[in-house]
Amino acid sequence: AAQHQPGAVPPAQQQLQSGAPKPAASGKQGNVLPLWGNEKTMNLNPMILTNILSSPYFKVQLYELKTYHEVVDEIYFKVTHVEPWEKGSRKTAGQTGMCGGVRGVGTGGIVSTAFCLLYKLFTLKLTRKQVMGLITHTDSPYIRALGFMYIRYTQPPTDLWDWFESFLDDEEDLDVKAGGGCVMTIGEMLRSFLTKLEWFSTLFPRIPVPVQKAIDQQIKSRPRKIKKDGKEGMEEIDRHAERRRSRSPRRSISPRRSPRRSRSRSHHREGHGSSSFDRELERERERQRLEREAKEREKERRRSRSTDRTLERRRSRSRDRYRSRSRSRDRKADRRDRDREREKENERSRKKERDYDKERGSEREKDRSRERSKERKSKGDVEERRHKDDKDDKKHRDDKRDSKKERKHSRSRSRERKHRSRSRSKNTGKRSRSRSKEKSSKHKNESKE
Repeated sequence: AAQHQPGAVPPAQQQLQSGAPKPAASGKQGNVLPLWGNEKTMNLNPMILTNILSSPYFKVQLYELKTYHEVVDEIYFKVTHVEPWEKGSRKTAGQTGMCGGVRGVGTGGIVSTAFCLLYKLFTLKLTRKQVMGLITHTDSPYIRALGFMYIRYTQPPTDLWDWFESFLDDEEDLDVKAGGGCVMTIGEMLRSFLTKLEWFSTLFPRIPVPVQKAIDQQIKSRPRKIKKDGKEGMEEIDRHAERRRSRSPRRSISPRRSPRRSRSRSHHREGHGSSSFDRELERERERQRLEREAKEREKERRRSRSTDRTLERRRSRSRDRYRSRSRSRDRKADRRDRDREREKENERSRKKERDYDKERGSEREKDRSRERSKERKSKGDVEERRHKDDKDDKKHRDDKRDSKKERKHSRSRSRERKHRSRSRSKNTGKRSRSRSKEKSSKHKNESKE
């Protein structure tokens, strides 16, 4: 009942108004800007973050940039689109289901300079004033786009409407696709940020369902501004919205999934943009069909080329065989001549070796005879020496024997001499005794007389 009363505020707007105050318009919360979610990854896809951290552009060139103004100048000179990957660096064509590039699954590629600079801004920990300077910059729409993307990644979902509300009708154009082909306005890009979770081959942080419903109702109740004859008017144009939505970046949905299926489960988003989904789906199918036909044609060309190459190879092989046979015949004749010459040379070398062996044999015989004569002479000398030595030994032995015999004879003679001297001494004693006896007897006789 409150919704139908004149001047009543819708419940979605009440919910947004009951939340955090407007940080972009009022600026009464101070210059410090709080961060929402993961304070290390900036809520980025892990594959994109790993590619950013391993990128030489981020590690070398952006490492030298230390201030906010230097990064803004780098964005002005280097950024040409706001896709996460460079053109042609990621092969996700034909992938469906859980292998889709929207979920970040699959092969990585070359990360874009826009996302490298976006993460560089996150490392600088921007203030509220700096973020406002980004989204209101007048030099380049890509500086503004990175500012809005920074808000989408780092700010709470309840504050997104307050940040984006005053820029939803901004008519500044920019090409958001790598390589060109997807021109949209700032307002259309912000509406895509608020209503869609997908952004080319990555995902934004999920917005809670009640907040998403409130944002959808606010966008639905807000008329869009268009320029007619130089005057701005407020009108509801569904055709123009559909045309704009068809150009908005959207990942092609798998044929197995229903194009009406939504992530936020809201009934309003189920029917929103179904025709544009069907168109995108048909375009994607047509593109995949054309790619398949081109691949089949390429395969047929390769097969025809391969058959021609096989025929050419067979012909060349037959020619090579004929040439090789003739060459082999010539080679055989040459080999025979060479074998004959080699045999002749071998015979000559054998004769030379025989003559040389004969000469060497005669010389060897002479040497052997000389050696034998030398050996004989040496043997005779040795025998003579041995004979002399034997004679000397015999003489020495005989001398020793003679000396021993002489010693024995001398000993026997000395014994005989001693015995003789003893016998003589005995005889002399007997004689002296007999003489003394005779003298004594004579003396006695004389005395008696």
